[in-house]
Amino acid sequence: MESLAHSHAFGQDRPRAGEKRTLIVVFITLTMMAVEIVAGIVYGSMALLADGLHMASHALALFLSYIAYVMARRFAHDHRFSFGTGKINALAAFASALLLAVFALFMAYESFLRLLHPIPIEFNQAIIVAIVGLLVNGGSALILGHTHEHDHGDHDHHHDHDHDHDHHQHEDHNLRAAYIHVLADALTSVTAISALLAAKYFGWIWMDPVMGVVGSILVSSWAVRLLRDSGKVLLDRQAPKDVMDAIVAAIEAEPESKVADLHVWSIGPGLFACELWITTTGNHPPQHFKQLLPRNLNIVHTTVEIHRR
Repeated sequence: MESLAHSHAFGQDRPRAGEKRTLIVVFITLTMMAVEIVAGIVYGSMALLADGLHMASHALALFLSYIAYVMARRFAHDHRFSFGTGKINALAAFASALLLAVFALFMAYESFLRLLHPIPIEFNQAIIVAIVGLLVNGGSALILGHTHEHDHGDHDHHHDHDHDHDHHQHEDHNLRAAYIHVLADALTSVTAISALLAAKYFGWIWMDPVMGVVGSILVSSWAVRLLRDSGKVLLDRQAPKDVMDAIVAAIEAEPESKVADLHVWSIGPGLFACELWITTTGNHPPQHFKQLLPRNLNIVHTTVEIHRR
């Protein structure tokens, strides 16, 4: 029997642009974390120590994103992964979103406690910490901000599973999760600076916890959206309607051919797998119908079943 063994790496074995950027931000975050923790211990500042420990939680989430890139590359050719390792990306994003949600709940809890039981604030020191944090996180957000990558490659397979590597990888949930983490930190710094200035110059002590609640609500909304989008990938939700419609239109443009059943789902960032059941009066082989699929849809794995009428 002729061997049909073939790779299901789909380009996941190549380093992605987000991997290097994420590693850079991990080092930046770890450096800032160490400086704040050491300074907090040396100068006896709880504000510095607390912010350093807070950055440690985000460093953990960012390191998780980096590990996901490494694992996806390392196991890209492992045949135990039926459709490659693209979903490691979504799994890491889902885990990061859960950490974001916990962070948001902690922000809200601490803010309510301080609203009920205000504590003395060292304004000048706290403002300096918040400004430095904003600069670091703002720079990290700029590094991670370009979330679109373009990877190219070609090869052909003459069997029932067609693999098209001429694609653009559009949505990297893992990189998006890392970006949201540093954006959440930057938002925390902005709200903290605003609240501290209001409290220092106008005596509005209540502004600090109120802005904390506002920030937690915004971070929660980001976490929910990321959970929803990465969860769709993990649960093999059908591709967007425009993708499905484009496939049906391409197949049914062939005379006397109809799509009887169609399944299209994401198997990685911007990558789709497709299963087609076609009824036709013609004698075209499966490869003919695979070639009709628009290449810009990034369908890298296609299975076609034909029923002759």
